[in-house]
Amino acid sequence: MLPQILDIASLKAAYASGLPLLDLVEEVILRMQASEDPAVFITPVSPEDLRAAAKALLARAPEPNSLPLWGIPFAVKDNIDVSGFPTTAACPAYAYTPEQDATVVARLKEAGALVIGKTNLDQFATGLNGTRSPYGAPRSVFDSAYVSGGSSSGSAVAVASGLASFSLGTDTAGSGRVPAAFNNLVGVKPTPGLVPNVGVVPACRSVDVVTVFAATVGDATSVRKVMDGYDAQDPFSRKAEPTALPFSGLRIGVLDGAEREFFGNSEVAALYDAAIERARSLGATIVPFDYAPFRQAAELLYNGPWVAERLAAVKDFLDTNADDFDPTVRKIIEGAKAYSAVDAFEGLYKLGALGQKAKAEWEKLDILMLPTSPTTYTVEDMQANPIVKNSHFGRYTNFANLFGYAAIAIPAGFDSKGHLPAGVTLFGPGFSDDALAPFADAMHRALGVGMGKDRQAALPEASKVASPASNWAQIVVVGAHLTGMPLNHELTVPGGRLIKACKTAGDYRLYVLPNTTPPKPGLIRDPGFSGAGLDVEVWSIPYDAFGRFVANIPSPLGIGKVTLEDGSQVSGFLCEPFAVQGAREVTDLGGWRAYIASLKK
Repeated sequence: MLPQILDIASLKAAYASGLPLLDLVEEVILRMQASEDPAVFITPVSPEDLRAAAKALLARAPEPNSLPLWGIPFAVKDNIDVSGFPTTAACPAYAYTPEQDATVVARLKEAGALVIGKTNLDQFATGLNGTRSPYGAPRSVFDSAYVSGGSSSGSAVAVASGLASFSLGTDTAGSGRVPAAFNNLVGVKPTPGLVPNVGVVPACRSVDVVTVFAATVGDATSVRKVMDGYDAQDPFSRKAEPTALPFSGLRIGVLDGAEREFFGNSEVAALYDAAIERARSLGATIVPFDYAPFRQAAELLYNGPWVAERLAAVKDFLDTNADDFDPTVRKIIEGAKAYSAVDAFEGLYKLGALGQKAKAEWEKLDILMLPTSPTTYTVEDMQANPIVKNSHFGRYTNFANLFGYAAIAIPAGFDSKGHLPAGVTLFGPGFSDDALAPFADAMHRALGVGMGKDRQAALPEASKVASPASNWAQIVVVGAHLTGMPLNHELTVPGGRLIKACKTAGDYRLYVLPNTTPPKPGLIRDPGFSGAGLDVEVWSIPYDAFGRFVANIPSPLGIGKVTLEDGSQVSGFLCEPFAVQGAREVTDLGGWRAYIASLKK
């Protein structure tokens, strides 16, 4: 008996226990035929073709689970190419049939995954609500009166209703996150450029991202890793430069004061506050921050020259087929004609200025946690005021790709009536995708609201994301690397964090090394010496950065174990004894900072 939600970990376990692949295929076919939402798919794969794809997989890889995604059914948003199936972008007159798979689809197929259909979307991926399609409006799996979220509407519903194990969406303004919130799912939005866009109909080509909807963070992350990788055919593809994050003591930025806007939805506000407390209970440090520069950047995506990128993607088609556009989508895209090249450059300048203000906020934070959407609406309400109400959904999403961040949307629970779900999104610096996953997974598991439509389902242990604690090293600094000192940037630039200020054990001496620029101390341990201990700092830095850091340490300094006042031992700066012969001793001053201050008197 298969579970209601076909999460990857459970399906792999079923295959390992003897579930025949063709039995799974028949179950998926039955579920698709019995689906209560007729607007999920634009082009479902026929039963015959799905069976044929499964048989081809068995011929290529007969052993269950012998490929990373062996026999895992997935759905594809219909602005992403699947060979032999029309790509419509939810505009029938635009349709074409590609001869090749999009790069991401090709990689997933190679890993053993099975496409079950092309899913509905807001036309040309322009919208966050899911109602702007001639193929109908997919609905929330919890109440058919409510929107599913968009533009990746059908993709989210396919997973949340148990038709697919995962699905692909795209995200320019939040389309890979908002539908996750409205359907109790995880939505992984990679760092722009990490996943190739070759074979994807662009919305805003410079900031588009292919995303993953799945039941758990572990599932979505495993799929994303299959899709990752530089593709020279994509002009915006980038080679990953992973950014590490701590797990313990994570500093999480949250909304404060006037920037808390829920458009009257007190239920979502309460769920956001509960998520903050859940993060705190997992050991995070909660830091209110100024969201204003992020919000102002978000406003540029639809109320600035970036809308001209949407016109650039379809301008020739618009010239000949304007009447084939959804009226709201047409109004938005035609609005781009009001912008000039000067406006585009001025928009870039404004974004750059806002980015600098955002960087100032990041100095006190490791990640952000924001409501995925501050509210939701019925289909009727959305269609009555489509532009304004759609904009509400993007208040906390639109900035992410403009600033190049990674993001993971996770469930945040249900309203007080147990009716509709909401979500929160964790944002990290570019290429922190892997580093974000452990805490996002821990947050999801601490919530206990199941997966998709099955609110009672337990998240499988097999999909749990391991803590990255082993990826960070601690180091004791005593001189020029202290906070505010000339070489402190060698710790902060690679993402290092100050853990604590403290003292060494009492048997250390401190000397001024001669002829060093900037001035540096030499720390020597002298067993039998009884002092008061020296002021030092303990920093944490990613292991890869630690290796580079150590490699650049000049003689006569090196790294050894430094005993602290509490008896613990941490790697830190020590000096070879010969180098301090005849050097000035400053132990009595209590530390290097005090010595530097004494020079100014």
